[in-house]
Order: sequence, then structure tokens, then C-alpha cells
Amino acid sequence: MTSIHSLPLPAAAVIAAILCFAILLILLRTGWAWDIAVDIPNHRSLHDRPVPRIGGWGIVPAVLLIVALFASPLWAIAAGAAVLGIVSQIDDRRGLSARVRFAAHLIVVAVVVVVSAVDVAWWFAILIGVSIVWVVNLYNFMDGSNGLAGGMAVFGFGTYAIAAAESQPSLALTAAAVAGAAVGFLVLNFPQAKVFLGDVGSIPLGFLAGALGFWGWQHGAWPLWFPALVFAPFIADSTVTLLRRIARGETPWQAHREHYYQRLVQMTGGHVYVALIYYWLMLVGGFVALLALQVPVILQWAILVTWYVVLAVIGLQIDQRWRRFNGV
Repeated sequence: MTSIHSLPLPAAAVIAAILCFAILLILLRTGWAWDIAVDIPNHRSLHDRPVPRIGGWGIVPAVLLIVALFASPLWAIAAGAAVLGIVSQIDDRRGLSARVRFAAHLIVVAVVVVVSAVDVAWWFAILIGVSIVWVVNLYNFMDGSNGLAGGMAVFGFGTYAIAAAESQPSLALTAAAVAGAAVGFLVLNFPQAKVFLGDVGSIPLGFLAGALGFWGWQHGAWPLWFPALVFAPFIADSTVTLLRRIARGETPWQAHREHYYQRLVQMTGGHVYVALIYYWLMLVGGFVALLALQVPVILQWAILVTWYVVLAVIGLQIDQRWRRFNGV
């Protein structure tokens, strides 16, 4: 078995990027992409032409290969991502009820939490499981604009890889592979989208963000707050939007165009502009998260709260612009 130390992080990222891009390109060139799953525009879409939803077909295999060959301690998490990818592909093709999808998410997350846990109370493990299920779904909610979800994966998992490089090389390699695979996907998704992630891509990415975050905490790579700071722009956008819809009595998972990123696209007309805003937020958040690892614990939590306050202020500014845009 190849040692997890024998593959440098940049090499893992490059291999995953090439493999992901190659798979997606083959699917496009052969026409198979259009037989797998296609996103048809509707009145809630931010695009105006059909696009294959196959991003996960490149990302998931690339990550599985790296984990299988070089990061075996993360096998359970990789397997969980694969299972969710399969369930999501069935959903993309045939359609599954929200109850069936949610049950699959719960089962996979519960198994991974049990396998990954080292020292955590049962009641807190349940809270963690619920949080990971939420991250699984919020990543799906945020997959609606060119380059957005893929770019968030590059910055978020790239930050994971840097943070875990010294203490947990298997975790760092896995995170680097995810970030690299996301780069391979972005070549075909940004600035013009030839492919979308689809549920088969966004659901496993959300799961990996939460599951690797939990694994890293339990195995000493970072504190509990770290994943929440790294992926803060995604968490804040989706959580606020969901709570607003629930408060209005709307179905949370029904398609809509009310996320902050969706409003920005509608106001500016530019997917690139919006993606760059979120890239900047993720870059700053990741940099702050890495710096915060070096300060006292109480200051770490203060930094987390402060960053969410900053995001709240940005959200209020978008709300004001949105009201003016609609003449309210």
C-alpha cells in the first residue's frame, strides 16, 4: 500500500483536477452527458439554455481514487460521498421524494459520525449529525450560478488541506483532492457553463465539507469552530434564506431565486461578478480561519462571531439594494 506521505498535496490536487476534467470532457464529447441528466431552464433559473448536470461524475471518482490509493483512513467518508452521489443521480434521473432523499442523507451522515467519532457525547454527536445534514443540503441550495459552488469548493477544501497538512496528512490529501477536482470542474463551468454540478456533485461536496470538518475536529486537525468559519459565506446565505422562507410559511426546498447570490445575479446580470465576490469572501474567511488557529481559544470564538457579523452587514446591504432594485 502506498504511503499517505508519498504524494505531495499539489500532486494530489493536480491528479484530481486532470481526472475530473478528463471524465467530464469525455462525457461531453461522446454525448453521454445529455443522457445522464440535463438541467432545463424554468422561470426560477438564472440561465437560459439546457446544460448537463454531470459535475459529480468527475469530482466523486477523482476524490475516491486519491482516497483509495493514498488516504485510506478516510475510506468511510469517501464511501459515504459515493453513496450520496448514487442516490443523487437516481434523483436527477427519476426523481425521488424529499422524504427518501432526506432519509438517505440521515443514514449516511449517522454512519460516518459514528465511524469518525473519537470523543464526543452522544447528544452532541446528534447535533453534529443534524449540522452535517444541513451542510449537505445548503451546498445544493447554493449550486445555482456559474462558478459559485465549484469555486467555494476550491477555497474551502483548499483551506482544509493547508490546515491539516502538518497534523493529519490523510485528511489534507483528501481535501486537496476535492479542491483539485473542483478546479477540473470549473474549467467547464466558469465563466461559461458547459456543465453544472447537479445533485450528484453538490450533495457529495456538501457532505464532504461537513464530514471532513467533523473528522478534522475529532482527530486534532482544527477546533470545532474552524469549518463554520471556512464555509461561512455558504452557511450564512442559505441559513438566512431558509429561515425567511419558513417564517413566510413557504416550502424550504421548493425552487426559488431568493438567495443573496441569486439576487446579486439578478441585479448585476453577471455570474462572474457574483462568483468573484464570493471567492473574495471565501479567501478572506479562509485566511482569517488559518490565522485564528494561532490565537487563544476565547479570541478564536470572537473572530468567528465577528466574521458572521461582517457577513450579516453585507447581507443587509444586499437587502437594501434589492428593495431599491424592485422599487420597494
